[in-house]
Amino acid sequence: MRPDTPAENVDHPAEAARLERTAGLYPEDAEALLLQAAAHLELAGDRPAATALYDRLLSTPSGLENPYLVRALKASNLWEYGHEAEARAIITGVRAAAPRDPAPWVIVAEALEAHDELEAAQETFTEGARLLLTDVPEPAYSTHPLLFGRHRVRRMLGVAHDDWDTLADTLHSSPASPVTLDELHDPKRVWSLGSDNPAELEAEISRLRAELGAYREALSRPFPVAVLHWPSSELSELLTAYPTLAAEYPSHEAHLATIESSLRELSTSGTPNLGIVTGTVPSYEAFAASEATSPSNTELLPQYATTLAARGRAVAWPPQRGAACWCGSGRVYEECHGNS
Repeated sequence: MRPDTPAENVDHPAEAARLERTAGLYPEDAEALLLQAAAHLELAGDRPAATALYDRLLSTPSGLENPYLVRALKASNLWEYGHEAEARAIITGVRAAAPRDPAPWVIVAEALEAHDELEAAQETFTEGARLLLTDVPEPAYSTHPLLFGRHRVRRMLGVAHDDWDTLADTLHSSPASPVTLDELHDPKRVWSLGSDNPAELEAEISRLRAELGAYREALSRPFPVAVLHWPSSELSELLTAYPTLAAEYPSHEAHLATIESSLRELSTSGTPNLGIVTGTVPSYEAFAASEATSPSNTELLPQYATTLAARGRAVAWPPQRGAACWCGSGRVYEECHGNS
C-alpha cells in the first residue's frame, strides 16, 4: 500500500494477503510484516483471522523480538469481539512481565480505556511510566504516547496534575500544536460536538485541526533516523569480502564508539526518534544486488540502514533504563556504552 493511498480505498484483506506472502519471502522480517497484516485484518473486521496471525507469531519456534507487543495486540483484538476474559488474562500477564518497551504498555492501557476501565487504564499507564521514566533525564520519543495516554485518562478522571502530566504538556507543546494537551483531553469536548452554538462548534473544529496537525507531524517520522551496526563476526566477514570498506571500519571497537558518538551528536542537535539497525552480510549483499551496485560502494551503507529501518528493523536509542546495551555485550546499557 502506498503511503498516500486514502484509507477508504484500501483493500484490507488483499493487503493482508500480500504482506503474508512477503513474510514468506523474507522470514527475517516476518514479525513486522505479519503484525501489519494482522492490523489490516482488524481494519477489515476479520478479527478472528487477526487473532490467528497473532497466535502464529506467538508459536514461532525461534521466538520473537517483541513478544509482549504481540500479546498486547492480541488482547486488544480479542476484547473487541467478545473474548473479554481471555483479553483480561493476557493484559494481566503483560503487566506482570513489566516489558521495557513502551508500546505494550500503551496498547493494553488503551484497551482498558476503550472499555471504560479508566482506573485500571490509569494504573497501567502509571506502571509503565514508573518503570521506563523514573530517573530518566529526557524521555525517549517512543515513550511520549505513554505520557500522553496517561494524561488523557487522568484528565477524564478529573485527577489533579502531577509531574508526569506537566511533562506531557511540555512534550506536546510545539508550533504545530497550538492547542494545549489539557484542552485536547478535556472531557467536555465531546459535548461541544452536539452543541447548536456555532461558536462552540468552530472552537472544536480548530481543536481538531490542531490535533490532526500534531498527528500528521508524528506520521512524518514513521521510522527512526537509524545508524548501522555490524556485530563483530559480521564485520569481520564484511571486511574479508570487501577490504576497501576497512577505511569506514578501522576496528570493531572504533565502529561501536562511532555509533554511540554519532547518536549522541544527533540527539544533542535535537533530532528525535533515533535508532540502531543491525546488518548482516547476506542481507547487505542482497540489497546491493537490488540496487545494481557493488557492496564495496560506501554510499550504499546509509541507504541500507534506512531500508532496514523502513522494514521495521530499528531498535530505539537510547535503550530504556536497565535494558541491555545495543552493542550485544549482554551488559546493561548504563554500564556499557551508556557510560562512555
